[in-house]
Amino acid sequence: MANHGKKQRRGLKEMCRKTIVSLKRKPQTIPMLVLVLGFLYYSLNLTHVSDTTAKLQLSGMGLSGFCTMLFSMLSLVCFLNAYPHRKKTNIPMLVLMFLMLGILIYCDIYYMGCIDAALTRETNPIVVTDSTKYISQTYDMLGVHCIIIIVGALLTALVPVLRKLFRRIDTSLPVEEMGNMDAILLSEEA
Repeated sequence: MANHGKKQRRGLKEMCRKTIVSLKRKPQTIPMLVLVLGFLYYSLNLTHVSDTTAKLQLSGMGLSGFCTMLFSMLSLVCFLNAYPHRKKTNIPMLVLMFLMLGILIYCDIYYMGCIDAALTRETNPIVVTDSTKYISQTYDMLGVHCIIIIVGALLTALVPVLRKLFRRIDTSLPVEEMGNMDAILLSEEA
């Protein structure tokens, strides 16, 4: 039993080491995962956005929701093209991606403003009830989505810093483990 626990800890340590090695090679993975999280978060809440747009029917709401989906996907494509495998960073694609992220943030803020305007207008304001609670859920979701996009943009801008920080982490195997690796390799060849 104690030996089994040691193996699990060793396996967990090795998995963490391999993850850090992977991040040392590609630190842009972190902001990419954050941007993918933002895309998924918005996509999975798209029903609330559509229902809110249909209920409020203010100018530009549908276009704002459409642009958010479109530029979310296109910004991920630009991100992947900005960091090609074993090549230098593609600066024009990176600039285009930041432009799209700026449009995403603007669309979120615009849509939130439309919801605010509909709820606070003097004539015939929209009242959020149990049947229309999706309006407040959309408002909250857009705020969180905006924060996720800002964090993703900041992490993308900090990729060179992340690269330097990950390089400082020692991921080399201890010498005694290297000896075990040679014994494993020799036993496989026989």
